[in-house]
Amino acid sequence: MSRLFYTTLAVVPADVRDQIGLGYLFARAADTIADTDLIARAQRLEYLSQLKAQFVGDQISWSQVREIQQAMGLVQQDSSERVLLERLEDIFRLFQECSPEDRRRVQRLMTTLTQGMEMDLLRFPGQSVDELTALKTLDDLDRYTYYVAGCVGEFWTDLMCAHRKALASWNVKHMSDVGIRFGKGLQLTNIVKDVAHDLQKGRCYIPETLLDEVGLTPRDLLSEATLPRFRPVLSQLVRIAAEHLDQGWMYTMSIPRHEMRLRLSCMWPILSAGESLKMVLHSPDLLNPAVKVKIPRSKVYKILALTTFTGACGSIGTAYWGRLRKQIA
Repeated sequence: MSRLFYTTLAVVPADVRDQIGLGYLFARAADTIADTDLIARAQRLEYLSQLKAQFVGDQISWSQVREIQQAMGLVQQDSSERVLLERLEDIFRLFQECSPEDRRRVQRLMTTLTQGMEMDLLRFPGQSVDELTALKTLDDLDRYTYYVAGCVGEFWTDLMCAHRKALASWNVKHMSDVGIRFGKGLQLTNIVKDVAHDLQKGRCYIPETLLDEVGLTPRDLLSEATLPRFRPVLSQLVRIAAEHLDQGWMYTMSIPRHEMRLRLSCMWPILSAGESLKMVLHSPDLLNPAVKVKIPRSKVYKILALTTFTGACGSIGTAYWGRLRKQIA
């Protein structure tokens, strides 16, 4: 969720950096509330609801914001998350300084993101393999990826079209739909990459209907020996992710080359996701929770260097993505 903002935040032009930064900080705060296991699930849902309520209208309930700070901040073991919640009031004050149009964009984003987090907490009632639960259908997975990532592409598109003259000719509705698929592709990549770790937390994002087709249950995925039987499902999900990312690449190439920062902010996550999908398809340890599927830092540096030093050149980037697509296929 909030991770999708980070790479963008590092490179986007100055006139949209504050709005992206606010979206990132609010998403991080919501993530922190949803993931704080030391707080009962019902209370986390209540605090998420209170956070979402701050984005429904123009009035902020400072008492509710302080309640979230006090309840959630005290139990944070991660110092950065504790500081984030301690500064939540300050972040809302910065939010109030945005233009009315940008506030509306952040409001739409956060009401959708928190809906996805609520879905996560309600759909997966446990937090260990003993209470393992799965999404039911591919439609459920598609809806989830929209709530927690596709809406980021929607937000990004609306914001950039409003502030960057080079995108003034874009059809905002059409490109927002493409941006949604871009975000879904990134989230689906994370899901297939982290499948073993999510299972240990009682969460199976692999739909039961797909597992049924190959005679598997969510609990079967706890065994590494299941991997060969799981591969047809894995290949199907990787194909869907890659097709979403194809749309993301088309989106990226629609950005004029002189908007180099915007192009790079899209190129980096797509090429990194492609490298991750390639590793997922060929990993012998995908269902081993002790092994984390992660592209090496050297590969990340190669992506950054190649795209930056060539000025976000479309032909070079497209050749790289094309090679990845063949390897994924």
